[in-house]
Order: sequence, then structure tokens, then C-alpha cells
Amino acid sequence: APRRRLQSSLAHAAESSSRHVPPPPETTRADEFSNEPLPQYRKLVRTGVLRGDDHQTRIIQKLQDLHDKLLNYHPPRIPPPPAPSLFSRIRSSLDESFRINTDPIAPPPNAPKGLYLYGDVGTGKTMLMDLFYSTLPAGIKRKRRVHFHAFMIDVHKRIHAIKARAGNVGDPILPVARDLANEASVLCFDEFQVTDIADAMILRRLLESLLNFGVVCVMTSNRHPDDLYKNGIQRSSFIPTIELLKTQFEVTDLDSGTDYRRMARAASSIKPYHHPLSPQTSKTIDSIFESLTQSERVVQNRKLQIWGRTLLIPASTSNVAKFTFQELCGNPLSAADYLEITRVFGTVFLLDVWKMGVDRKDLARRFITFIDACYESKTRLFITSEVPIYQVFAGEPEKTEGMSDHMRGVMDDLGLSPDLVGKSSMFTGEEEIFAFARACSRLVQMESKEWAETAGMGAVGAADESNN
Repeated sequence: APRRRLQSSLAHAAESSSRHVPPPPETTRADEFSNEPLPQYRKLVRTGVLRGDDHQTRIIQKLQDLHDKLLNYHPPRIPPPPAPSLFSRIRSSLDESFRINTDPIAPPPNAPKGLYLYGDVGTGKTMLMDLFYSTLPAGIKRKRRVHFHAFMIDVHKRIHAIKARAGNVGDPILPVARDLANEASVLCFDEFQVTDIADAMILRRLLESLLNFGVVCVMTSNRHPDDLYKNGIQRSSFIPTIELLKTQFEVTDLDSGTDYRRMARAASSIKPYHHPLSPQTSKTIDSIFESLTQSERVVQNRKLQIWGRTLLIPASTSNVAKFTFQELCGNPLSAADYLEITRVFGTVFLLDVWKMGVDRKDLARRFITFIDACYESKTRLFITSEVPIYQVFAGEPEKTEGMSDHMRGVMDDLGLSPDLVGKSSMFTGEEEIFAFARACSRLVQMESKEWAETAGMGAVGAADESNN
């Protein structure tokens, strides 16, 4: 879906440029049709979709260099898992002695070195990642672009499944890495960051095994590898992972002094978050809903099947759904429900969001989970609320001196003030504070022009998923 959206944007930009703007001297006619990082970046700059930046151009050149290396890179065949010995059921601890292990112990000599791109909020990390992924050589059939948080959830699920089958015998990291390598020879991680000790303990073995299997990784992060997992529990055990990143990846700073996320030109004329609740707010949101659904009949109480259960969608077309806050967050829905809703519907309206006190943490957690699902699925979101986003989670003011240096660093990464976030007693744990801050940051990003132009196009459509 991101590739289709980007190609559509590029096609529109190319059409506009052919009518109004002559190509710059460094762009040849062949570049107009070249699906490579550097030519496509120049096209976006020339047509005004992006603002030219010499520093960013140098980063694009690194992506172009990696693209060129991948043209002639043929990932090695992934060896099958070693067969267990005849005595494995009797003496499982001796299995390794009776196995023929063909797993590699070093990266292939012809494998390109991966990229680790780091920079502050607003430096264009996600845009660069999308541009690189959408222009990967056609010969790269096995590829994956994933948010790092979602990737680690997937990894932990695979580890759990392997342990359940093997009865906690042996190392589960290697078979997980083997499966991942079979699925993708190029892995693109967005927002690489380590805040959990469980992730920190397995990352070195996981990344090392992926590289040995010939997987080429590109990562974006808010931090230099040396600053990852600062003040984390047992950080000394994470140091080998940091050294691996610094030696096996080309570490590049994205900061150029320009915050693209906060530039005025990026603001969308249609805001996703509307407050307070008033007749004027209702009139505005009704007008937006009607403009997006005018070509289709709005269906009441459409049935959506999720894992054998039926979820009623109060009002919807094939790509647009509308809920009240009570309907979406006041009921005991799970992350799986929200992920399915955002998968099916490209645009969601959430009306009458409450101001939540400490007695309604369940509502707050569901709301945050829903915002995260919208962000990960690139769902276009419209919200009406009685208060601004920073006041949704209300509680008695409390001091923030107890917030750790690590958590303050996370707040800085998100471009948010720890003092502002910490004023609500709704959240006492660092995990909860981070989740709230991330939701606020994502809602701010949803107000950008870039988000408005690309969100809402990747859903499968309710007509394909519904029995109605």
C-alpha cells in the first residue's frame, strides 16, 4: 500500500512538473522513469512535494548506493534446520553433538552492509524509509518493511511458539532468525528503539543471526547506537548489540537543523482533532463525513467478523466508518478488534471523546491502543472531543521528579515536554507515560499535509470483509 501511494504521488508530481517546471540540469530524461531512490527524491523536490535539503540529499545518496549494491546481490540459500539425533528424546541435552550444523557463522562476503539512520523528530526518517523500500530493485522478491515495535511483538510470538513445541530445550533465537530470513532478504525497521529488557536480551543474537543468513537491514531511529537503552536494566548485557550495530551497519546522522514535521507548509487544512463539543464542531465533522461518503450508501450496523466474533459497525460505507467513543472504547474491545477495523476501513470517525479520569484507565488504554492501530495502518482519523488532546487524560496534578532520565529521553525523542505529560496522575508507570506521549505525538503528525495526502488508501474495504 505505501508503494502504491508513493507511486501515485510520483505520477501526479511528474504530470504537474511536465506542464509547469522544466527538469533541473542534473536530472536526465531517463531519470523521469527510473524507480530508484535518488531520481525519485529529485522528482519530489522539483515538484514541491518535498523541500530540497543538501544534507538529506547526501542521505539519499547512501540509499542509492545500497540500492545499486542490491541490484547484483543474490542472497544465499537459507539452510534447513538441523535434523535431531536418534537419541534426542532420551538425551535432549546432547542433541547438538549429534547434529550436522550447516548454519553460517559470519555474514556472506558479498552481502552489502546495512544502514542505521538516526535523527530527531521531524528529520524525515519515515519518508526516507518509505522511499527506499518503494524503490527496491525488482529482483528483491523477499522484503519486509515494519515498525520495530510490531516486529519485536512478532519475534516474541515466534519464540513462544518454538518454546512450546520444543519444551524449552535449545536456543529459540536461531530458528526464529532462520524463518525471518526465509521470509525477507531485505528488512526495513522504522523507529528502532529499545525500552524493554526482554528485547534487549535477545537483540544481539537475533541481529547477528539475521546478518549471518545474508539479510540486509535498514533501520531508522531517534538515537545513535551509543544512546540506545540508556539507564536500562542490565544495560551492560546490551553493549554487544551496540557494538554490532556500529561495526555491521553504516551509522548515519539525519539531523540537518530542519524539522519537517513542524514546518507550516506541512499543515493540513482538514484537522483530525476537533474540540470542544459544540454545534459548530458537529456541523464541521458532519460535513467532512458527508463529503467522504457522498458516492456510497451509508450502512447502519454492518457486521464485521473478527476471529469468530461479530462486531457491529454503527455507520459505514466500504471504506469509511463512524463510531462514538462509547461504542469504540466503552466496550471491551481488544487490539485485534482495532487492528481489524483499521485494516478494513481507510477512514474512521470517532465522536464525543470523553475526558478520562483515573477511575477510567480502561478507557484510556483502549483509546491509546486505537490511536496506535490507526497510526500503524495509516488510517485517516477524525476525532471530536470536549477537551484538547493533552487534557483528555485528566487527573490530579502530580510532580514529575520521579521520572527517570531514560523516560525523559524518550519524551525528548517524541518532541514532547515531560512536564506537560507528567501533569496527569492517570499514568504512574513509565510504560503508560510513554504510550500516552506516543499517542499525542502521533495525533500531531496526523495533522500534517503529508499524512492527509497518503492516509486512508490502504484499507481492503468493508464490502470485501462483511456478510452484509
